[in-house]
Parts: sequence; structure tokens; C-alpha cells
Amino acid sequence: MDIRKVKKLIELLESSQVAEIEITEGEESVRISRNASSPSPQMNVQPAPQLSSNTAIAPSSNDAPAPKPSSEAKGKIVKSPMVGTFYRAPSPSAPPFVEVGKHVKPGDVICVVEAMKMMNQIEADHAGVVDAILIEDGEPVEFDQPLITIA
Repeated sequence: MDIRKVKKLIELLESSQVAEIEITEGEESVRISRNASSPSPQMNVQPAPQLSSNTAIAPSSNDAPAPKPSSEAKGKIVKSPMVGTFYRAPSPSAPPFVEVGKHVKPGDVICVVEAMKMMNQIEADHAGVVDAILIEDGEPVEFDQPLITIA
């Protein structure tokens, strides 16, 4: 399923009173639910056939949360639309999509999140300069986790 479709479904869910939606296209299915009583991330995107295998991912380091408060004041945060593995480049031998200080436009690919052997390109949603890359290459990410700040 295309990442843009998943993003649109998330936006529709956020702007409505619907608590949960499940979409199936052929063999692929996505389930998005909102848990308004929880202070943690309020929506959870998981492929329906793999619900039991995507239970939780423990943070791998404690230095990623430190830059978040200062970077929020400097720019907008691009968050992960799904659970997966963060990659800065399209392949191990390729250069990274972006570096700190690089100017990006809306629609520019800034990173990849691999989920279930699918490489999902994450695009900049606004123009600006990359202020910080908050995740190390190859680290697991959770839904709605800050990845990159764009000032």
C-alpha cells in the first residue's frame, strides 16, 4: 500500500470522530485506530496480518530524546508514519538523501522507513533547511516518532 494513502487515512481519522478504520487492498491491509484516553501516541498503524508480531520496539539509545525539545523550537518535525527501520540512504553504498544544512522542498525524499521488507520513502511536507537528524541510520522507529527537523 502506498505511503501517501496511509498518510491520507491518518489525516482523515484525525479530522473525524472515527475511532478506528481498516482498509484492505488485495492481500495488503492497514488498520488505523485512535486511543483518545492514552497520553502516548494516539494512533497506531499496523498491517492487519502482522498485528501480533509488531507489539513493541524498545528504544535502542537514550541520546535521541535529548535534541527533541531544542529542535522543536527551531523547526517543524517530520515524524515516522509507521513502525519500521530508519535509513538515511536508499542503499548502504548510496549517499544519504539529506544532510544537516541541506535545503529541501515539499515532496523531496528525506529518508526511508523499512516495514515488512517494503522501503517506504518519507518526503518533506514543507520547504526549509534540515536542522537535525534525530535518529541514527538503521535504528528501529515507532509510529509518530520524530525523525528529522526542518527549519
